[in-house]
Amino acid sequence: MKRLSINNKAARAVFKENNMSKVVKRSEADEKYMWNMKDMYENDGLWEDDVKEAESLINGMPAYIEVMDESPKKLLSLLEYDTEISKKLEKIYVYANQKSHEDMGESKYQDMAGRAQNLMVKYQMQSAPVTPAIMKIGRKKITEYTEADNNPNGLPLYKRYFELIFRKEEHILDADKEELLAGVNDLSETPSDIFAMFNNADIRFDDITDKNGESHQLTHGKYTAYLRSKDRTLRENAFKKLYEKYGNYRNTLAAAYRGNLKQHNFYAKVRKYDSGMQYSLSDANIPVRVYNSLIDATHENIGLLHRYISLRKKVMDVSELHMYDLYVPMVSDVNMNIDYEEAKQIVIKGLAPLGEDYINELKGGLSGGWIDVYENEGKRTGAYSWGAYGTHPYVLLNHQNDLNSVFTLAHEMGHALHTYYSDANQPYIYAGYKIFVAEVASTCNEALLVNYLIKNSKSENEKKYLINYFLEQFRTTFFRQTMFAEFEKITHEKCAAGQTLTADVLCGIYKELNAFYFGEDAVIDDEIALEWARIPHFYTPFYVYQYATGFAAAVSISSAILSGNEDVLLGYRTFLKSGGSLDPIDLLKLCGVDMLTPEPVNEAMKVFESLLNQFSE
Repeated sequence: MKRLSINNKAARAVFKENNMSKVVKRSEADEKYMWNMKDMYENDGLWEDDVKEAESLINGMPAYIEVMDESPKKLLSLLEYDTEISKKLEKIYVYANQKSHEDMGESKYQDMAGRAQNLMVKYQMQSAPVTPAIMKIGRKKITEYTEADNNPNGLPLYKRYFELIFRKEEHILDADKEELLAGVNDLSETPSDIFAMFNNADIRFDDITDKNGESHQLTHGKYTAYLRSKDRTLRENAFKKLYEKYGNYRNTLAAAYRGNLKQHNFYAKVRKYDSGMQYSLSDANIPVRVYNSLIDATHENIGLLHRYISLRKKVMDVSELHMYDLYVPMVSDVNMNIDYEEAKQIVIKGLAPLGEDYINELKGGLSGGWIDVYENEGKRTGAYSWGAYGTHPYVLLNHQNDLNSVFTLAHEMGHALHTYYSDANQPYIYAGYKIFVAEVASTCNEALLVNYLIKNSKSENEKKYLINYFLEQFRTTFFRQTMFAEFEKITHEKCAAGQTLTADVLCGIYKELNAFYFGEDAVIDDEIALEWARIPHFYTPFYVYQYATGFAAAVSISSAILSGNEDVLLGYRTFLKSGGSLDPIDLLKLCGVDMLTPEPVNEAMKVFESLLNQFSE
């Protein structure tokens, strides 16, 4: 079933940058604010037992595959056997990785995570012949088997599973080729691995100075914080020093990115897709026109972003608005010091429009050992929601007492409850949902929360601060990610056409896009041309567009819910429970959102325009 794939790095996880200034060792942290991993495995020994059992099951798989075409009964036995392995592997993999994230310096759990990954690779190789074997049995015979089985938990349960396989019939190779591709899968990850090592382990930045001449350490994590600083000298120095370092390695990074484009286009060609984009989008059955429609609709509404940039320049009262000026809050002197306990109550109140059942499950998650709240030494940075079928979801935070942390909590609990409802209402094989819809539940929560906070703001200044926050969500999550998506489209097409994408070519493409998106009121600094070189998501081709589509869909849904549209609310509840039982496009249609049209983007732009108007009043 392979619901959880080591190649789909963010299948059920969404990561955000976050930082804490004061940290303690894991052993010194308050258990009250830690997730309860014993809900998954009471102890590591039980994990080891499952690893042994999983290894045995994987080794036994060829015997099931060999006879699966002999009868409907043996086909069902193989599918149930495969499901059992996949469920067990998901639990093994998630537990080991989450334990390693508690303290990345703990070698025991790093080793366990590595073993879990190796086990996943072994499973992928052993299970590779399954799909070609089903293809060989043929659609006609499979349909006959399914229709003749009166047990709903027998072959009829796998009806959609079969449909998804035969949908890709022309792209599936014979068994030995599929096994070969599975075996060299690690090689295809080399460009991504090189970039990850360079970006996370090797690159080091020079210290920077502020307006007073004081020295500050520059890191990935601190960079974003510096860009939000009121000190313009600090912002400029952070911006220039960071990109100066990337510029020193521009040719190496261009080679890594080029290698990733080539391997992706190779797989697309081998599997007989028209393009790398079609290959990536096919997994969720997303038509290419959805991707192109996003870019086209954004272009049509780009004047609204230009208006926001012009407003920012005016409010900040600067003669030139540089790229390092884009992240500074336009409203200052708003002290929103919100501790975790208060943050929980705010989120509960903000999400009340989703109904009593949702709020009750939310409260249960907030108090039920789902969340690892505070940073400790060695803990993974950022935030995510993850988990394994059969246990409740988990949420990793690095909570700070600020507004962003409140939104992060609402966001990640959106993912967690989406998973919770899907797992509770779907069998294992259909519980997992695609990334295309994953961001909807999280962003819908953020949109509802900001509406609540704006309505309950204590002053005009605080109201504008909150509006500014949501305007920035539009700029960074919708417009910026769409720009990323357009960069990917251009570079993949040029690579497929045989053009050599040197560092100069990549920088030229990226700078031109920035000029179009941000308009005449922004100075497009030379350094920004190198931003492509530091974006990890570009190593998961045609991934980032889903942040923009998910954001547009979520804003559209939340607006309808807030307007009292009961049909949309009912459809949204069904959506949360549906997992992957329908294609993503059809799942969103349950909520009244049709991503085959530009309407969701246009609806989101109406909200953006309304926020601009409110801020300008």
